[in-house]
Amino acid sequence: MRSQTRRRICATIAAATASALLAGCAGAGGAGADSDAVNVLMVNNPQMMDLQKLTAKYFTKKTGIKVNFTVLPENDVRDKLSQDFANQAGQYDVATLSNYETPIYARNGWLRNLDAYAERDKAFDRADLLPSVRESLSGADGKMYAEPFYGESSFLMYRKDVFAAKGLTMPDHPTWHQVADLAAKVDGAQKGMRGICLRGLPGWGELIAPLTSVVNTFGGTWFDDKWRAKLTDPGFSNATKTYVDLVRKHGTAGAAQSGYAECLNNMTQGKSAMWYDATAGAGSLEAKGSPVKGKVGYVAAPVEKTKSAGWLYSWAWGLQKASKKPDKAWKFISWASSKEYEQLVGKEYGWANVPAGKRASTYRNPAYKKEAGAFSEVARKAIVEADPRDPGVQKRPAPGIQFVGIPEFPDLGTKVSQEISAAIAGRQSTDEALRRSQELAAVVAKDYEGRDTQ
Repeated sequence: MRSQTRRRICATIAAATASALLAGCAGAGGAGADSDAVNVLMVNNPQMMDLQKLTAKYFTKKTGIKVNFTVLPENDVRDKLSQDFANQAGQYDVATLSNYETPIYARNGWLRNLDAYAERDKAFDRADLLPSVRESLSGADGKMYAEPFYGESSFLMYRKDVFAAKGLTMPDHPTWHQVADLAAKVDGAQKGMRGICLRGLPGWGELIAPLTSVVNTFGGTWFDDKWRAKLTDPGFSNATKTYVDLVRKHGTAGAAQSGYAECLNNMTQGKSAMWYDATAGAGSLEAKGSPVKGKVGYVAAPVEKTKSAGWLYSWAWGLQKASKKPDKAWKFISWASSKEYEQLVGKEYGWANVPAGKRASTYRNPAYKKEAGAFSEVARKAIVEADPRDPGVQKRPAPGIQFVGIPEFPDLGTKVSQEISAAIAGRQSTDEALRRSQELAAVVAKDYEGRDTQ
């Protein structure tokens, strides 16, 4: 490792230590309230909130194990993760990690290998986990360091009724050029409706996620296998210009400040005729009471030079190596990722709300197929076909489809997203945004020359 990188990581850990001390003075949001309980840090998305509501009644009652939850927005969860796990403070036994953090944390020795626990726990049935999700939560040694709560890919959602009224047909495997043409034809099809919604909100987990999947299928990459930055090369440039032009011409008002939540709302409220985003969004579109329930069609992520283009993401449970209660923590992880838990959610909240995308058996379940049939097979196929180690047309130096699996990527991705978002807002040209982004990526590349991070 280069000395510059080492100094930067040490500085980051030092800052994290100071922040952790301050956080301890301010209170841990419930963690540590019972020394015999399992302390869980998790993101505040709807599926996790359901879990929190069900835990005492079903898990604690059955096992006698109490669970203290600290529930925070995603950015805050990531901040606490970097503090507690990097220092091995042990404040949290279990935390929600994504397939971005898991391989990095495993490499740093911050997580327990869960293979032995899963092997002993026959009811957990790890063989039922979808291979792509299982691999994405494994370290370089091939061992699993987190168990999935749910998984997702990306696909294109569109208003079937609007397309029918216009006499338009959506291909099962559209190209981005076809999507652009269709967006122009359905723009204004209904009062206040725009052709498409795409994320323009800055953030490595907002704008950059869908944009990078577009870059992949256009033949681009952030870095080649020699760690040379490629943000001004034709593949990256053409993809970004297509994305920016599409949003500027046919996207929703205020596109530069629209993220996942805003696009979901636009699609639900009939303000967008199409939406390219996470497969997880379909559950909300098809939920009881949704104004567009039954009106939306789902097809594979648009492509250009690749056969598929869907991303791969999973919120999963990681067990901190410093945990003093690993056996109890595993029992919680096993339950929260189990078939039993999915059945419980289906019974309590309906099958459209099940944290799917991780188990093959979910997609064979008649109850799930009945409620999620409009999108379940397209989503399953997208998740299964996703390949984080080979998502484009050239070799990659690090794993990841909608991100690059290195510690520096959140900072780099966020800075680049700010440049691209500025182009969407019309404050600079796309070429200028890419020129600035290339300079940012080149700085990161210097620390990785000659290294293998796959």
